[in-house]
Amino acid sequence: MADPTAKAVARPEVLALRMSEIREVANEGMGRPDVLKFWVGESDQPTPAFIREATAQALMDGHTYYTHNLGRPDLREALSGYLERLHGRPFGMDRLAITSSGVNALMLVAQAVVSPGDKVVVTTPAWPNIVEIPRILSARLALVPLDPAQGRWRLDLDRLMDALTPDTKVLFLNSPNNPTGWTLPAEDRAAILARCREYGIWLITDDPYERLIFGPGKSAPSFLPLAEDDERVVSTNTFSKAWRMTGWRMGWMVLPRSLTDRIGVVVEYNTSCAPDFIQTGAAVALTKGEASIADLRAELTAAKDLVLGALRQMPGVEAPEPEGGMYAFFRVDGTVSSLALAQDMLRKAGVGLAPGSAFGDEGQGWLRWCFANRPEKNAEGLQRLADYLKGR
Repeated sequence: MADPTAKAVARPEVLALRMSEIREVANEGMGRPDVLKFWVGESDQPTPAFIREATAQALMDGHTYYTHNLGRPDLREALSGYLERLHGRPFGMDRLAITSSGVNALMLVAQAVVSPGDKVVVTTPAWPNIVEIPRILSARLALVPLDPAQGRWRLDLDRLMDALTPDTKVLFLNSPNNPTGWTLPAEDRAAILARCREYGIWLITDDPYERLIFGPGKSAPSFLPLAEDDERVVSTNTFSKAWRMTGWRMGWMVLPRSLTDRIGVVVEYNTSCAPDFIQTGAAVALTKGEASIADLRAELTAAKDLVLGALRQMPGVEAPEPEGGMYAFFRVDGTVSSLALAQDMLRKAGVGLAPGSAFGDEGQGWLRWCFANRPEKNAEGLQRLADYLKGR
């Protein structure tokens, strides 16, 4: 029998979750007006006015009711058109689901396909949620590290293939990667997809930065143009990054057709549906947002050049080139603890960065700088960092 006097605690998988070191640093710095905050992944500019205005009007017009589990038909139709323009092939509404954020999309599809004990492969360093979601579901993790080489992050494709064994249930891929900016080469897609098909592995991609690339093209290389309509490939995405909508909590999934209805059921037992009036803003973003995405890409490219150029001038700093995203992931010679360095930098220089160890053991010794900020803010932060390093 259960012990009625036992302490009320969560199950072991939840107790084992690591606390976010990003939040640990941010909690210490919040409320300090002297701190320059570069720790979270969002632009310091608000959501474009045309999105805010359309959403505010929808709210005032009373769009405050439940909607379809998978999202309003007009939003899914807008998403279908957006995806066809982006990837050059049609995506029927029967493959699309609207979710309450991108991380919600990841959790929903994981709940749908991951069982306790399943093997899940993740490339690292990685956004903590991608690693912790399988752990919440009692899966077994196999981590494949990225490596900094010749000034860029690289994935050893052979090493990934070795990890994709017949007992693998899911491969999670995040490209462009948070925090490194690594972006999957287009030529690697066919081999990865072939291995997943061979062993019946679910390929789940986390694609929030696919539009935020540094170079030609409209998007980072995607598996969506290569995958059949009803195979085990799922793309999860969000409105947060490309449309500067982090606080709106709105995302989507592109699914194999046979999974869509089941995802609708999982949505029902998680959130029921995404907020009605916010779906109006999401639809406007998809149909009228290309110019704002282009503006953001230009801003991020300039910011990347400013921040990476300055970091590389600082003695003892290694700063590989990101191929996409909004982050500089760099390390300082002699760093033993990323968390300790980030905390000391916060206290002494008023610079708030994310410790690289928040993204796994492979990030130990590294720091992440979100450069999606006004040029003057990045410049002031760089000067403070340079002065701090001189005084170490």
